[in-house]
Amino acid sequence: SPVPEDAPVGTVVAVLNVNDPDSGENGQVSCELSGEAPLSIVASPGGSYKVVTASALDREQASEHRVTVVARDRGRPALWSSRELVLEVSDVNDN
Repeated sequence: SPVPEDAPVGTVVAVLNVNDPDSGENGQVSCELSGEAPLSIVASPGGSYKVVTASALDREQASEHRVTVVARDRGRPALWSSRELVLEVSDVNDN
């Protein structure tokens, strides 16, 4: 669903559930965002992550933002997986 451009900073735009069935460090996963967008990722209890707005959105500057979510385990060598996330911004102030 599109996020309105007047959404306050900290608005949750996605919730991601991440798990790794391995044990020990191989099962411990961290996530990060790759790409330029006014978004950040915050860990939540139970292996989930929230993607939230980190600054104001302006549809006139960008009608969508694309970032890559990278999940990486703490094994040696580290294994990882990635997915693209597309945030559509809806307009609220046009006549």
